[in-house]
Amino acid sequence: VQLQASGGGLVQPGGSLRLSCVASGRVFGRYGMAWFRQTPGNERENVGGINRSGGITYYLDSAKGRFTISREIAKNTMYLQLNSLKPEDTAVYYCAAGNPILSSINSADAYYYWGQGTQVTVSS
Repeated sequence: VQLQASGGGLVQPGGSLRLSCVASGRVFGRYGMAWFRQTPGNERENVGGINRSGGITYYLDSAKGRFTISREIAKNTMYLQLNSLKPEDTAVYYCAAGNPILSSINSADAYYYWGQGTQVTVSS
């Protein structure tokens, strides 16, 4: 399995971006998937994910109401829609796939596969 993340860029506060994570190999139905972000000197932070069946999504508290995770099975792609972006959302965003237990869902170590990261910069 390989994951390819894209869609990052420079956006003004209040703006929007849509990140994409294209998977090669069977992912949907086999693994849960998540989006993490990381800033220099900090650990990767889980901003949200979708379970293996696609029926359940969850989000970091600061992302609720602003970020939306979806997937398009026909394109083997997961999306992260970022709305109402804030400067504190600036980070490198990564997609990941794995089957973490609930208590480890926010741990980067619990995921098997990672995309290469895409930079999101929110600045005026």
